[in-house]
Amino acid sequence: MIEIIPIDTPSLGDRSYVATDGRVAVVVDPQRDIDRVLAVTEPRRLRITHVLETHIHNDYVTGGLRLAEQVGARYCVNAEDPVSYERHPVSDGDVLEAGDMRIRVIHTPGHTFTHLSYALSDAAGTPVAVFTGGSLLYGSTGRPDLLGFAHADTLARKQWGSAHRLAAELPDSTGVYPTHGFGSFCSATQAEGLASTIGQEKAVNPVLTQDEDDYVTELIEGLSAYPAYYAHMGPANAAGPGQIDLSSPEQADPAELRRRIEAGEWVVDLRTRKAFAAGHVPSTYNIGLDGSFVTYLGWLIPWGTAVTLLGESAEAVAEAQREMVRIGIDRPAAMATGGPEEWAGGRPLASYPVVTFADVGAARERGEPPYLVDLRREDERRLGYVVGTVHLPMHELFSRMDEVPTDRPVWLHCEAGYRASIAASMLQAAGRDVVLVDDNFYPGVAVAGLELSAGEPVSA
Repeated sequence: MIEIIPIDTPSLGDRSYVATDGRVAVVVDPQRDIDRVLAVTEPRRLRITHVLETHIHNDYVTGGLRLAEQVGARYCVNAEDPVSYERHPVSDGDVLEAGDMRIRVIHTPGHTFTHLSYALSDAAGTPVAVFTGGSLLYGSTGRPDLLGFAHADTLARKQWGSAHRLAAELPDSTGVYPTHGFGSFCSATQAEGLASTIGQEKAVNPVLTQDEDDYVTELIEGLSAYPAYYAHMGPANAAGPGQIDLSSPEQADPAELRRRIEAGEWVVDLRTRKAFAAGHVPSTYNIGLDGSFVTYLGWLIPWGTAVTLLGESAEAVAEAQREMVRIGIDRPAAMATGGPEEWAGGRPLASYPVVTFADVGAARERGEPPYLVDLRREDERRLGYVVGTVHLPMHELFSRMDEVPTDRPVWLHCEAGYRASIAASMLQAAGRDVVLVDDNFYPGVAVAGLELSAGEPVSA
């Protein structure tokens, strides 16, 4: 009997997989911290025979090469991918054997030109699973614009064809196991559910229920911004990622923290947004571990800038460090644990107010409308927004900093408060007076004193 074990990476919205017949194992799209894979295979005494890459990833640094080298497995990468390391080249139609498992390689372009899927059959030859990477997702597909928007139409059409090929060649009972779609920006839209089959996707997935032109038009019109760090992932994965070092970085005392801040390095406070707002070291940034920490760190940081981590515990710092290596930020420059009073070394802490949308409405009813900035992406804002807000997408904050006023408090909101806290910390460090709106925004749900609307975004 074949067992498939998912290994989730919620912070990046991805899944890796271990497929086993009980004796040998095949690993699909492993993240860079391969100890998580070995924690699955070693206690079961499984021999990894193959490590399979569905594509050259854009949202994380792969652990495939190092895992294959460490365990002596074949590292299977598309023969057409221009990589700088030895691999086992595979192409459409190839069949791999691993114990009682048979794996057929299927070319499924769309997310990238060389994207592959892997159809896994049991010893009787019955297809039981297909690993679809960034191709066929749960209720969605991979986005077609990560290689440049000029390729989006061509790749979207290939994506449509690839999905229809899978649907035609595999039984409805075949389990679908994508890598993306659980929060990853590699997905055109987010996945619906945590499990599916070819038959279920044929019933609900737009790529399989719409005609080609409607699917392509809708897909491209719905594309949103994606993290800037993606530009560095493809080259890193094609070059061959190096080993990771998860040992603790050096400890920084208050004087060292001040020196790093004054030198323009990033000192990142990992605590929750409410804890940070109540008191923090001036000019530090808040990117909490309770949200999409590494996505926004990678999206906003000038690539190559040194990062120092502030955490309440060594475990919190270690968790953040592990997240960072997954996108190629290999070593924090330093760390400090404890709390802001210790990190500040007796110097005054900074803080800022935290409010709700009810407070925004109350201020407007008093005739004191705050300068309210909506940090959500354009695709989010099109679903609904608070009338009178200024739209400044979070990922454009640094490039548009001069548009943020210095003569009045700036109130900041997003969908739930996480991004607003990041923005508040960065704007305060840049000398702005900020107020964090830590509240959920539901388009169409009335809030006293607030007029809601829908339509195209209103720019600053």
